[in-house]
Amino acid sequence: MSFTVADLTGDRTEQYQQLVAQAEALVAGEHDRVANAANLSSLVFHALPGLNWVGFYFYDGNELVVGPFQGQPACVRIALGKGVCGTAAQTRETQLVPDVHAFPGHIACDAQTRSEVVIPLVHNDELVGVFDLDSPKPDRFDEIDQAGLESVARAFLSALPS
Repeated sequence: MSFTVADLTGDRTEQYQQLVAQAEALVAGEHDRVANAANLSSLVFHALPGLNWVGFYFYDGNELVVGPFQGQPACVRIALGKGVCGTAAQTRETQLVPDVHAFPGHIACDAQTRSEVVIPLVHNDELVGVFDLDSPKPDRFDEIDQAGLESVARAFLSALPS
């Protein structure tokens, strides 16, 4: 299979629509979560500016364990309720954090990270893990990013077996 990442054009909402279409095409017909997480991490990391980490943590029934990602080496295990990822997993709510240093209990896997957005991954009412994006820029993520990245996460979840 050959896949070409197309440049994103238009305003940010249009760019996310294009990114989601690429994500859906990338996972179409593939049900392996590791393969899809690897490809989506790469797609998003290379498509969006100002990121220093994009990846997945998978829930193993006890804690989050690092999965496929792009960026510097990461924390391997994160307890539910700890840091931004653990909070997103425990609450099942997206965490949009403009300044990670102001987030109580932030886990600094990469000291360069200043802002973060984490989307919980829930399939058939079961926690699968989280989709995590970091940036060295404060206030890198906003509601447009949140909505677009939640759509990318839905594309990932739609490819999982029922």
